[in-house]
Amino acid sequence: MTSTPTIIDVARLAGVSTTTVSHFINGTRYVSDDLRDRVEKAIAELGYRPNSMARGLRKGESKTIGLIVPDNSNPFFAEILRSIENIGYSNGYSVILCNSDGDIAKEIAYTELLFAKQVDGIVFITTNNSCEHLQQLSDNGIPIIVIDRDIPLKGTDVLLVDNFQGGYEATRYLIGLGHTRIACITGPSLLTPSAERVNGYKKALAQAGIAENPDWIVAGDFQFAGGENGIEKLMNLQNRPTAVFACNDLMALGVLRGIRKAGLSVPGNLSLIGFDDIPLASVVSPALTTISQPIQKISEMAIELLINRLQKKEIKFEEKRIVFPTEIVVRESCKKYGA
Repeated sequence: MTSTPTIIDVARLAGVSTTTVSHFINGTRYVSDDLRDRVEKAIAELGYRPNSMARGLRKGESKTIGLIVPDNSNPFFAEILRSIENIGYSNGYSVILCNSDGDIAKEIAYTELLFAKQVDGIVFITTNNSCEHLQQLSDNGIPIIVIDRDIPLKGTDVLLVDNFQGGYEATRYLIGLGHTRIACITGPSLLTPSAERVNGYKKALAQAGIAENPDWIVAGDFQFAGGENGIEKLMNLQNRPTAVFACNDLMALGVLRGIRKAGLSVPGNLSLIGFDDIPLASVVSPALTTISQPIQKISEMAIELLINRLQKKEIKFEEKRIVFPTEIVVRESCKKYGA
């Protein structure tokens, strides 16, 4: 016997054919109780482990899902990864994580790698709005679910949150507290989530009759430093804002640090609201008021749609574009103007 037991070793010890062992392992044909017992005992004695990858490839599946995110150090994407990995595991799928670091060239390289690895499907959060490389995968029969990016991709399902409504509600909340000097620290301009959140912010200002001030719209990057740098610019203005809408929680945390470095406080000197509701939002001091995304629901739907496509193995599917509502979570980082 070889050092690593094979199906041939199991068949020899059990006194049956390799075909019988194969049918027993894969459940592809009835095996009598007597033969089943002999095969089970041989497997246990030898410590034989079936090659699940080889079995999967013979069936046309690898039981693996690829997940590409732009930044796995961002708590929002980390939460999506954790949820998808847990849900995928409970459905018998392993998840291969690829972190593109916001680099489109790296993202393209990972798509080629996942295709070579013969993953069954891919969940994407793309680096930007470019989608030619994703279209090639879809055209090659790889089911794709796109999260958090509204891109024109044929043959795929897209899961989004209502970023426009979230930005609108965040700003309306600050207006309801009496603030009229409201700044916005944006995300990368090419990304649809960022652009829609800013559009919601502008709509709320316009509806309230508040003039839009270009100096109060500061470009950010969805990173901690983007928030810190953004609030530094705002605090250097002669006409400072009294409230800030940061387009994600990571930047909002950077704003908190920047305000403290300036010798000021939230919400004492500045009301602050974020977007995402990452776990850190509820444990920082003051706890961050934010716009919550239903991460668990999005992850569950992504896996459900992907598995549905894999199991049905149909060539043509009706493309789905599902938009989830957001919800404001009121904590401690905002107060009434003048209070």
